[in-house]
Amino acid sequence: MTAPAAAPTATLALADDALILSHRLAEWAGHAPVLEEEVALANLALDLLGQARTLFPLLGDEDELAYLREERAFTNAQLVEQPNGDFAHTIARQLYYATFQELLFHRLAALDTELTPLAVKAAPETAYHRDHAVTWTLRLGDGTPESHARMQRAVDALWRYTGELFHPFPDLPGLDLAAVERDWLARISEVLTTATLTLPTAVRGGTGRRGLHSESFGRLLAEMQYLHRSHPGATW
Repeated sequence: MTAPAAAPTATLALADDALILSHRLAEWAGHAPVLEEEVALANLALDLLGQARTLFPLLGDEDELAYLREERAFTNAQLVEQPNGDFAHTIARQLYYATFQELLFHRLAALDTELTPLAVKAAPETAYHRDHAVTWTLRLGDGTPESHARMQRAVDALWRYTGELFHPFPDLPGLDLAAVERDWLARISEVLTTATLTLPTAVRGGTGRRGLHSESFGRLLAEMQYLHRSHPGATW
């Protein structure tokens, strides 16, 4: 029997983030703009799926948690569930989340929690995820007029979902997410400025941590959970 997680709220939120973003990135299979990105996005998705599979067993059966929960039981941030859109939207989503995750794991690695081993192990992954997103943000933002316009639209459209990333976890009082947010804003501002993009000024929020999700999330779950729900108890 699995021992209760010491920080179940934080563990579930981060596991859900990783699972849902992994699924979104996997949707690019067969649709990426170039073959190299087909491989890169698949590898990002696999990294995130591995993180989710490390975290879910701290809470219970990973298949039940991934495939048998209803929409309101998921506590992933709304940012990670947003549809891929065009390539610029996917890159903006990656830039925002990977920057957050790299800073978060850096702080978690310095704490003594059950999440610390994952944070230490996944540090190289998160650094690569951010570097990949930064590279493409610079390439698109400071590229052609068309790529610049698309990247700016993506940066603007997803900005409003970033606020909830920094809501404190009540079961991790030692994690200073306000400090993470300050570092995040500084890094994002630097990247966007270098990419000749404008930092958005819209209000930032999000309701996913409270189980309130975007309209598209229900369709994502239906696709992700269909096979497991259609053949309950099946094994390979």
